[in-house]
Amino acid sequence: MLSISGLKSMLWKYRGRRIRPYMRNNVKLAGAIIFVPVFLLSMFIFWREQLIHFDISRIIKHFEWNVPLIIKSVLCSLLIAVGSIAATYFLFFNSYKKILHRQKIAKMIFSNKFYEKENVKVRKLFSNETDSKEKITYFPRMYYRVKNNHIYIRIAMDMSRFQNRFLDLGKDLENGLFCDLVDKQMEEGFVCFKLLYDVKKNRISIDDAIAENGVLPLMKHISWQFDKLPHMLIAGGTGGGKTYFMLTIIKACVGLGADVRILDPKNADLADLEEVLPKKVYSQKNGILMCLRKSVDGMMERMDEMKKMPNYKTGENYAYLGLKPVFIFFDEYVAFMDLLDMKERNEALSYMKQLVLLGRQAGYFLVLGAQRPDAKYLADGIRDQFSFRVALGNMSDTGYGMMFGDVDKTFMEKDVKGRGYAYVGTGSILEFYSPIVPKGYDFMSSIKNALVGEETEIASSGVSDQTASVEGVSETNG
Repeated sequence: MLSISGLKSMLWKYRGRRIRPYMRNNVKLAGAIIFVPVFLLSMFIFWREQLIHFDISRIIKHFEWNVPLIIKSVLCSLLIAVGSIAATYFLFFNSYKKILHRQKIAKMIFSNKFYEKENVKVRKLFSNETDSKEKITYFPRMYYRVKNNHIYIRIAMDMSRFQNRFLDLGKDLENGLFCDLVDKQMEEGFVCFKLLYDVKKNRISIDDAIAENGVLPLMKHISWQFDKLPHMLIAGGTGGGKTYFMLTIIKACVGLGADVRILDPKNADLADLEEVLPKKVYSQKNGILMCLRKSVDGMMERMDEMKKMPNYKTGENYAYLGLKPVFIFFDEYVAFMDLLDMKERNEALSYMKQLVLLGRQAGYFLVLGAQRPDAKYLADGIRDQFSFRVALGNMSDTGYGMMFGDVDKTFMEKDVKGRGYAYVGTGSILEFYSPIVPKGYDFMSSIKNALVGEETEIASSGVSDQTASVEGVSETNG
């Protein structure tokens, strides 16, 4: 049997505040609602003595203008009323934003003429004559709601002539409300646009970017689930925060206990990690090609070994069998490919294809970094295998096209380091902020500490296993 709450939800569902025609002047109306009562109350306080001893006959006989009091009361009341509006704005800023959003949506309806009207005859006041007046006969059922830092815009699919246009309003709502469209769903009789409100508030610290159980959180609402969405492509120009972002992921992967390999053909920032990750950093052409070849060979060997394990099960991956992942960080990938001759380039592309196509189940993951993801080195469906893509900094339309393909998205520029856009496998391109790295943060020490911590944990685990084995033998002998 259905519960009372379940029955209520079937009969009625709260969809939010309905957008009404008067809301196109929402901010002015809200200001007037605050201004008028405060102004009148202030005027009453100034004139309370005169009002208490009010005598109409005396005023008629001895009327005098109290000019100083009039000027003082009006100016002070105006100042107090305006101050009240300003104080309300700062104290209830979130409420103001909601009022402003509803005003923008109402204005959008009028500017796009998503309504119908007709002229009706009305009788003039104090007269028998009639006049024509415009009356709105159709206004769309559109609802606005804020919940859990998301804005939900629901529009009724009522078979009106505007229905097809309503389905394509996602981009307009995203740009007009300065939000990020994260989802679009069809509900019963409604289309629902879900937008993330104030994306920057969802930014996390580098200390919160800890990989666990195949998931690496990068924002409060965005995580790289590398077991499900293998391989990451990172693009960004100088000063966009690409290097810090890659170092953040490297730190998280080292802390996970993964086998981390770094390819840095420019022998720049990532190559400095040779100090804490000896024999895992490659900056020369031959060394990089060798690492790619050995990674492919190791992946193939692991796949064979996995099938021979007693707990192997079809469809399960490396983690199910207790194996550690392997992350290959390849910075300046496009610049490296440009340095190779045709034979070497084909060899490198062959290794890349095998890793991106077969790496997921075996636990081999590529993290590719490039200033501009040139399509000729990510052809034959390679780009589409990078299920998580991040573009940091300000890029050209061509660069965004190379990263995300042909998408209906307006890319806005903001002067914030580590800010950009990401494709996270949901079908939508989201505004993205990389984890915050404090000024002067020492990546070298933090990665070294993460490495030592993981080795200590492994050693402790090994001692525990040995102790358990000895106890088991003792019990057997006993």
